[in-house]
Amino acid sequence: MAVSANRLELLQIADAVAREKAIDKEIVISAMANAIEKAAKSRYGQKTNVHVNVDTKTGDINLKRLLEVVEVVDDHTTQISLELARDKEPTIELGDYVSDPLPPMDFGRIAAQSAKQVIVQQVRDAERDRQFEEYKDRVGETINGTVKRVEYGNVIVDLGKGEAIIRRDETIPRENFRYGDRVRAYLYDVRREQHGPQIFLSRTHPQFMSKLFTMEVPEIYDGVIELKSVARDPGSRAKIAVISNDSAIDPVGACVGMRGSRVQAVVGELQGEKIDIIPWSPEPASFIVNALQPAEVTKVILDEDAERIEVVVPDDQLSLAIGRRGQNVRLASQLTGWDIDIMTEEDESSRRQAEFETSAKAFIEALNVDEMVAQLLASEGFSSVEEVAYVDMLEIASIEGFDDETAEELQARAKEYIEKQETALDDERKKLGVADELREIDGLTMPMLVTLGKDDIKTMEDFAGCAADDLIGWSERKDGETTRFPGTLDEYKISRVDADAMVMQARVKAGWVTEEELAAANAEPEPEVEEVVEEEEKKTGRIF
Repeated sequence: MAVSANRLELLQIADAVAREKAIDKEIVISAMANAIEKAAKSRYGQKTNVHVNVDTKTGDINLKRLLEVVEVVDDHTTQISLELARDKEPTIELGDYVSDPLPPMDFGRIAAQSAKQVIVQQVRDAERDRQFEEYKDRVGETINGTVKRVEYGNVIVDLGKGEAIIRRDETIPRENFRYGDRVRAYLYDVRREQHGPQIFLSRTHPQFMSKLFTMEVPEIYDGVIELKSVARDPGSRAKIAVISNDSAIDPVGACVGMRGSRVQAVVGELQGEKIDIIPWSPEPASFIVNALQPAEVTKVILDEDAERIEVVVPDDQLSLAIGRRGQNVRLASQLTGWDIDIMTEEDESSRRQAEFETSAKAFIEALNVDEMVAQLLASEGFSSVEEVAYVDMLEIASIEGFDDETAEELQARAKEYIEKQETALDDERKKLGVADELREIDGLTMPMLVTLGKDDIKTMEDFAGCAADDLIGWSERKDGETTRFPGTLDEYKISRVDADAMVMQARVKAGWVTEEELAAANAEPEPEVEEVVEEEEKKTGRIF
């Protein structure tokens, strides 16, 4: 059968649209069929069940009306009786459909316009779905595009098969784009929204720098060198931590390249952003010392429970360690994931002297000793009366000028003082209404019970309802800055493990869980610590 020009044009149009929009030709033909169906309903009635079939080889268009086979006809537009249906098809059953051919129809102006809108909408929806499916799996890649326009600082980028946006806060400061400029950026998010998929690019994301180094340094691409973490102050300065899996390859030298060629390629892409390349170390203290380069560090004091670190630097290195507007220490903190406090040697000496004097004064008051004895105890590292009371007596007796008799007397006075303090605190606990049963929780001391009472935690149920964060506090990191939120027992420096153990004891005693359920929960295999840490670091953007 000869194909008419109109039918041939229909197939050619469908093929051209499919190629232009990069979608399946079948989707375009289906959209045309839906458009013809809508136009046919406007002529034959909206209730009419019209079925349109477009032959993909010849372009023939067949219109049919479908009628449901029923016993009693309620609507002649959509139903037909079983008796009449069997006159046409003897084997037909109730619930089946009979098709009646409809004559070809000429589209009027209104029907044609309506059909056009249906086709355009369905093709646009298919194009959006195609864009979303294509780019959602490319999150984490570096994308190249051309600047299409700039609106209020936001850069619209033509990707060829779609558009993306680099928001103003995702562009490097003082970076200007004009129409037609080539731009490279990191694809960090794709969202399906009502007016089409939104593709978000960034030139300030830490992983953008990571991807640039991967492209410039073959050893990173091959996995010989790992980029462990990146911290950026976009447009100004950045720090990256690298480690080599091959002892024969220097990770810092490989990233710098011959005469700095590799790192300069990245610096050029980032508008002159200065980059410090630092060797990564599994030891937090060593890593932090490296991260604070070019400043020199003389001493590091680590507090793993609070995830804080104190760094002592020479007096003339303080400004270098902190950096302009705190940039150096801020980037080092982001890179390592630790809160860093920087002090000079003079500050540290003053603080140690103050701690020494405080401890000595406490010993004078509690143990009723003279200043010399108190200072001897403080100089030997004793910082509290409790340490004097419960340490091995030989440690006290071994102090120069002390003997066994002196050590025994000091421990007796310390224990007597603690006992008096306990009695006074127990009276205060009772006045606050803190239940006696809370004394049964291993790890809770009398001062802690008083502190709990002041925070209105007075019964076993109250304590069982607490989380570890409520007791020891928590930290939240945002935009590279860490905010510390104190807990009720924050001053007692309890570890998270001990806090969890005390809360679980309370829940068992309160009847919330049984010992068997607790034992079963503890018996379940837990992920390796390294895996948990790595997963957490990926969420916070500290590892790539």
